[in-house]
Amino acid sequence: MNPPDNTEQSGGFGSVYQQRTQARSEEDEQARRVNSFQMQGFTQQPMNLTDSAKPIEAQADLQDLEFHLEGPDGKDYSNKLRSGLKFEELGLPKDIIHALYRVNYKAPSHVQATVLPLLMQHDNINLVCQSQTGTGKTAAFVIAMLARVDVTQKCPQALCIAPTRELARQIITYTNDLAAENYSLETAIAVRGPEFLKQKCNAHIIIGTPGTVVSAIQRKVIDTANIKILVLDEADALLEQGDMGTQSLRLKRLVGSNTQVLMFSATFSDRILEFSQHFCPNAAKLTLRKNELTLGNIKQIYMDCKDESQKYQVLVALYHTMTIASSIIFVKRRIVADEIARRMKEDGHTVYVLHSALETTAKRDTIIDEFRRGKIKVLITTNLLARGIDVTTTSMVINYDLPRTMNDTPDFTTYLHRIGRTGRYGRAGVSITFVHDKRSWDELREIQKYFGAPIYQVPADDIDVVEELIQKIIKSNKAYSQAALHDLAKSRHANGC
Repeated sequence: MNPPDNTEQSGGFGSVYQQRTQARSEEDEQARRVNSFQMQGFTQQPMNLTDSAKPIEAQADLQDLEFHLEGPDGKDYSNKLRSGLKFEELGLPKDIIHALYRVNYKAPSHVQATVLPLLMQHDNINLVCQSQTGTGKTAAFVIAMLARVDVTQKCPQALCIAPTRELARQIITYTNDLAAENYSLETAIAVRGPEFLKQKCNAHIIIGTPGTVVSAIQRKVIDTANIKILVLDEADALLEQGDMGTQSLRLKRLVGSNTQVLMFSATFSDRILEFSQHFCPNAAKLTLRKNELTLGNIKQIYMDCKDESQKYQVLVALYHTMTIASSIIFVKRRIVADEIARRMKEDGHTVYVLHSALETTAKRDTIIDEFRRGKIKVLITTNLLARGIDVTTTSMVINYDLPRTMNDTPDFTTYLHRIGRTGRYGRAGVSITFVHDKRSWDELREIQKYFGAPIYQVPADDIDVVEELIQKIIKSNKAYSQAALHDLAKSRHANGC
C-alpha cells in the first residue's frame, strides 16, 4: 500500500482533508485485517538482512535441542554434551582459533562444541553428525580438515565431497576464507570440466563432486596414499541417489580403510544410519529427534490457492515482498522453472533460473555468485539448491510445488532442506508453500504431521495482508503462538472441495 499523500494540491482544504481521511481509512482497514490474524505478538525490532559481515553469534541458543550422542562402543554419552564453551576450550590449534575470530565467529555452536573436541582428540574415530540446517556443520568439518593437514607435506591429505557443483564451490570458498592467512596451505576444487583433470593435483585439501573426484583418482590426478580424512557433506543425498551413491562407495574403497570418515547432514533416514555402520564403521553418532529437525526461527506458512492458475497469480503478486532481501522459488521440474521465469519476465519482473540443464557450468557459477552478492534477488530453481546452499540474505523460500520422492510420495527430507535455505544462523526466515488441490493439501498435512511443526494459512486473495505479515515475521526472532494464523484444517481443500 502506498503511503498517504500529504502533498498540498488544488482543491483547497476540503480536498486535502478528504485525501488524508481516505488514506487513514485505508490504513485502518489494513490494520483491521492484519489484526484479525492476531499478529500483534510480533516484535518490530529492525533486523539488517543484507549485512553479510554481521558477527556470527554462538548458534547453540537457536533453541533447546535434544541431541543424542552414541559412542563408537554403542554406549550413550548424551550426558557428556556441553554447550556455552569458547573456541579456546575445544582443543583447536591457535591459528584456527585466530581464523575463526577473524571471520566474525564469536563462539562455537552446539554442534561444534560437541564434535570438535572429539575429532581433535581422536583422529581415528569416524563420525556421523546430524544437526539442523544453519547450525554450523560446515565449519565443524572444515576445521577438522584444516587441523589434520600437515602443510610441510605437499600432497592431498583431506577429501570432501558434496552432491552438487554449487555446494562444492561454497565449501571451498569457506575453506579458503578460514585458511586465508595460512599461506602454505593449498586447496583445489574437483567439479565437472576438463581443467581439473589435465595435471596432477597436490593440493592439501580437495573438495568436489563424487564423480569427478573418483575419475581424478583413477587417472592418477589425485594420489590417495596420504589421505587422512574423508568428509561427506549432505551424506544421505550422496549415498541414496543412484550414480552418486555408486561413486561415493567407490571413493570410500579408493581412499583405504584407515582414512577417518565424517558424514554430515541435517537428515539421515533409518536406512542410511544402518548403512553407515558399514560405510563409516565404529563411528560416534550425533543425532536429533525428527520433531527437532526444523528450526523455530523459520516461520512455516501456506497459501490456499484455488487452482494451478492462481498459484502463478499469487507468485507474481508476491514479487515485491520477495525482493526485500533474497528469495528462492522451488519447483518440481526444470521445464516448470523455465516457463515461470519466461512468464514473469514477460510481466516485467527480474528473475533468474538455475538448474542442471543450463547451457554451461560457467553460467551456473555466475548465477549463484550473483545471487550470493545480492545482485540477483529472485531465483527459480529445482532441488539442485535444496541442500547446503548458504546465502544469509535469503529471507524467503517458496515451495511453488511440493517436493515428491521417486515413488511420488511427499518428500519430507527435501522439504526440510528446502526451507532450511532461509533462517540461517538464527536469523528469521519465512517458508511459503502453495496448496492448490486436495492432493497438495494432503501432502502438506503429512509433512506437518511428520515433523510435528505448525504450518499456518495466510490468505491467497489479500496480498497486502500477506506482505505485512511476512515483514513482521522477518523482523522478529521470537516465536509466535499457535493462535497467530489459521491452521491447515481451514483449507478449502481439507474436505476435497
